[in-house]
Amino acid sequence: MRYSLLDLAPIPEGSDAAQAMRNSVALARAAEALGFHRYWLAEHHNMPGIASSATAVMIGHIASATRSMRIGAGGIMLPNHAPLVIAEQFGTLATIHGDRIDLGLGRAPGTDMATARALRRNMAAQDTFPQDVTELMAYLDDPEPDQRLHAIPGEGTKVPVWILGSSLYGAQLAAHLGLPYAFASHFAPDALGQAVEVYRRGFQRSKTLEKPYFMMAMNIFAADDAKEAVRLKTSMQQSFIRLSSGKAGRLPAPVDRIEDVADPRWIAAVNDALSVSATGTTQMVRDQTKALIDRYQPDEVMISGQIHDPAARIRSFEIAAEVMAGLVLDN
Repeated sequence: MRYSLLDLAPIPEGSDAAQAMRNSVALARAAEALGFHRYWLAEHHNMPGIASSATAVMIGHIASATRSMRIGAGGIMLPNHAPLVIAEQFGTLATIHGDRIDLGLGRAPGTDMATARALRRNMAAQDTFPQDVTELMAYLDDPEPDQRLHAIPGEGTKVPVWILGSSLYGAQLAAHLGLPYAFASHFAPDALGQAVEVYRRGFQRSKTLEKPYFMMAMNIFAADDAKEAVRLKTSMQQSFIRLSSGKAGRLPAPVDRIEDVADPRWIAAVNDALSVSATGTTQMVRDQTKALIDRYQPDEVMISGQIHDPAARIRSFEIAAEVMAGLVLDN
């Protein structure tokens, strides 16, 4: 079982986007040394606390700073883009960096509707996501003899495509197309169990994948002291609460007690959203992570964790890698 890392290139309070990008490079280099299989970045727009809006550019930056770890998108929000443009972007990345690039595709806008319109997203009611996915995959495949449109660079690179989702829709599409599937359980866990079942039961073998391949996303907030791990988690809790209440900003500094800065109803809601998480010391994180793995049986675990202090974030992922390596050996 592989373990990977999801980075949103967070911009902490008191810092800026340039420093966030330097932090991501440092984290990626540490992750590669720690044995993480993939390093994914996510597309978000109009978010003061996220520096990965130009996702393909950031992927190229991180790929240039690493050597062997797979680098990719988790994901590109395809309805924001023309499939040909994404094929050219990721075909260029694959041409430069070889077989290290992943392309995860999501159906959501990754932002608010006003920003989606500014991105020139087609706001028609008709859902063309399945057609857009197959069109994009065709651009990345070997060209047909009578093909008129070509992604150059892109065609023939066969960049691996994933379907990302937080509902049954993505599970059904990934199963139908025979693609690997990643579920966003790190912030939207409600349909996790059902989506896994739908995906595995409905999977149809394709030329790229013989059997279903499921990735479970989770958060890990780890430290050498349990109380400190709980404190580190409060940055992400505050960020979710602010975003949900229309007050998005940079990643807040942690607090000793989340109860001192947030309404109990908001705390309950954010704790539900972050329920697929592990928090605490190495042993605590191991026990919580093992329980999730035993329950959902993922082929791969994608680990996230929005932590304000860059050094504490690296330390948390160090503990996560130690835990995951141990669980892999145990199996």
